[in-house]
Amino acid sequence: MFGYIAPVLSVLSEEQKQRYRSFYCGVCHALRERHGQTGRLSLSNDMTFLAMLLSSLYEPETGATDSRCGVHPVKSHAYLSSPMIDFAADMNALLFYYKCVDQRMDDRSLRGKAGENLFRKAMDKVRADYPLQAEGVRKALDELWQEEKKPDPVPDRLCNLSGEMLGSVFVPFPEDPWAGILRSLGAGLGRFIYWMDAWEDFDEDRKKGRFNPLTVYRDRPDYQDFCRETLEFLIADAAECFEVLPLEQDLDILRNILYSGVWQRYTLITEKAKKRKEDSDAK
Repeated sequence: MFGYIAPVLSVLSEEQKQRYRSFYCGVCHALRERHGQTGRLSLSNDMTFLAMLLSSLYEPETGATDSRCGVHPVKSHAYLSSPMIDFAADMNALLFYYKCVDQRMDDRSLRGKAGENLFRKAMDKVRADYPLQAEGVRKALDELWQEEKKPDPVPDRLCNLSGEMLGSVFVPFPEDPWAGILRSLGAGLGRFIYWMDAWEDFDEDRKKGRFNPLTVYRDRPDYQDFCRETLEFLIADAAECFEVLPLEQDLDILRNILYSGVWQRYTLITEKAKKRKEDSDAK
């Protein structure tokens, strides 16, 4: 659920890197202020993207502060604060709670159970403040988990439910004219992440006897090409919605993330696999 929506830092200017980090640190500080020090354990690049996206769209009044913290105790660093950053932090805590629930259900993970207990209070607070978003996430995940238990779950249905889940947290104002586009953008990313996560975890899931939605496709002779083409199709849906939004602020960074950053893990894994094959063929 986490870890794919991040920038390619190597192609950003120093100014752009600092700008992105000011949002990342802003989400971190908001997590601490709203959910205590433990809230920072849930920090992710994924919701930093959301904070930057919503800030570009709605242009809220934003504060800029320099400070030290437990993570950066020596050197002062800049961070931003705004209602959109606070919203992204709350959605971050909500999603992290359900990530822990998923880990606990998948393999009886003690780490997942500990995280679930640790973030239950934060989840309750977010649910009280944002009932529509929280209910959207809960409902989609409950259905997804039930679908995964069926003898022959349909991968497209699972992808769509993951999309519904993430789409819920991309909408801070359900009555806003941009709510539909934001929901569709989040849904496209949610479908992409679900498929990418399944593709990345396939071998480990098979070793551990865990469910993986791509099992039904694994014997296809064009399996890798099929997965790549599906991922391209799914991210294209998200990109199409993104380009409809009237964004100007931080547009280059947001495009960096959406068009390149989301592929970083895929590229790393495929390059490693290619090198292993070359080394094996050379023996």
